[in-house]
Order: sequence, then C-alpha cells, then structure tokens
Amino acid sequence: MRIAVLGVGAMGSIYATFFAEAGHEVWAVDKWPEHVIAINASGLRLSGISGDRLVSSVQAVMDVGSIPKCDLYVIATKGSGVAEAAQAIAKVMPSHAMVLTIQNGLGAGAQVSDYLPKTAVLLGVADGFGAEIRGPGHAHHNAMKLIRLGEIEGGRTERLDCLEEIWRSAGFNAQAFDDIHQLIWEKYICNVALSGPCTVFKCNIGELLANSDFRSISIGCLNEAYAAGCAEGIKFSFDDAETYLERFVAMMPDAVPSMRQDHLVGRKSEIEFINGMVPIVAKRHDMVAPYNQTISTIIRRIEEAF
Repeated sequence: MRIAVLGVGAMGSIYATFFAEAGHEVWAVDKWPEHVIAINASGLRLSGISGDRLVSSVQAVMDVGSIPKCDLYVIATKGSGVAEAAQAIAKVMPSHAMVLTIQNGLGAGAQVSDYLPKTAVLLGVADGFGAEIRGPGHAHHNAMKLIRLGEIEGGRTERLDCLEEIWRSAGFNAQAFDDIHQLIWEKYICNVALSGPCTVFKCNIGELLANSDFRSISIGCLNEAYAAGCAEGIKFSFDDAETYLERFVAMMPDAVPSMRQDHLVGRKSEIEFINGMVPIVAKRHDMVAPYNQTISTIIRRIEEAF
C-alpha cells in the first residue's frame, strides 16, 4: 500500500517508521526543510521503547502534490495545519483513497470535511503515546498504547475494519470503534488538564499533579472540559474524570505535553484547539470555563513573543 503521512513530527515519524517497516511505500510530507533533507540523506531514525533504528525506505517531500497518488493519507499535523493539509489532499487523492486525521484537541474532523467528502474521512486517537523530536530526521517515543479508529459519522464499515488491519499489521495496537467521538473527548479532557497547565508551570505531567497548587488548576481545567463534553451529549465511559486523569498520568508521569515542547523551542502551540476550545463549547450551552479561559490567555500572551 502507498501511504502518505502529512506532518512528520514526533507522532508522524512513528507512524511513518512503522508503516515502512511493514513493507508499505511511505511518503513523509513535512514543511521543515532540514527534517526532509535529513530523512532523504540519512533515513528516518526512531528511538525509544521499540528500540533504536534507522529506516532508509521513507521518502520525504514538502508538498503532497509532488508524490504519486496514495491509498491512505494520514494527517498528523498540528491542529492549525489540518485545513491546509486537507485542501492539498483534495487536489490529488484518487477516489478510492482513505483520509485519516489524528490530532490533539477538537475540530479536526470538521476542518477536513470542509475540503473532503465525509465518505473519505476517518478519525483517529493516539492513546497513551509520548513522543518528541530530537533533531532533524530523529524522533523518540516514550510510550505507545493504543490507536483508536472510527468513521467520522460513526458506525462500523468494511473500510474501517480494513484500516484497523493496516495499523495492526504494522505493529500498532489498533482498534476500531463505533463511537470515535467519545474516545476523542476522553483524550481531549486529559489534554486540556495537562497541556496548558504544564506549559504555564513549566513542568511534566507527573510534576503537575504532584504539586497541590498546580493540581487544583489542572483539575479545574479538566472539570470544565468534562462538563462541556457532557453538555455536548458525549457518553463518557466514566463518571469520575479526576480518577481517569490520574490513571492516564500514571502510565507516563515523565511525559512532557507537545504544547510545552513547542514553547521550549519558541514555537506557537495548539492552544486554540485544546484549552482554547473549552470556553467556545461551554458558551454553546450557556456555561463558562474560567480556568481554561485564563490558561489560554496566558499562553497566547507568551506566544506573542514567538
């Protein structure tokens, strides 16, 4: 199968490496010139829990329009890059192709659907993953639990089952679900609780919950997101969001959210798709989200200097 991964950052590099090792023809599409050059010159290096190796078969480009038509397009960009990636894919994808978008935060499915028919779009959630870019051509991953997959409009289909098998055969623990939106929200509330607060307080996720002052703000963000999800009609698999968050953090307490990683290198984050979305959703239901509004305002102020 020919697969294009758009956005070959930490997570995209993991996807590209595993797919290439499974024998697929993989094209890495990224806007970072040094990263593209390094991959083509020396291969894509992935270190971490599955070992340290270099994959030379991945081909890297900066424009999806310059590669052959693919069977699967995986959008692994940040939230701010989803619309542009979908628009570019729409110009080149064949009618049989699947488009899978995997992001933190909310709104990716809606953005993709502005440019692509919903019949081509699937949604994914990377659960229990921790990853970072160590340099051009080198990604490192700290944890890898589950890839959750689903149709944008719900239900089980033959192509969803096919997509599940593609990921499984590449070495991922992957599972298809009838209601992917529930799973997106369950990860989303954890991202809300951890991403903005860790970035503001300059710590990892374990340190965040270990500090009573930091923790109270994190839990405030969490509960606002959970309430907003309930108001949206999301059927969470739990009633106690705080316990769910604690279990999430216990899997990888040393993990540093991607938002914090962005700030460490002076790069703007996905704040508008994570903490920044909570007040927007809350407002639809005549609710307020002061914890997330405050965290988002602080992050935006910091990023004015980037």
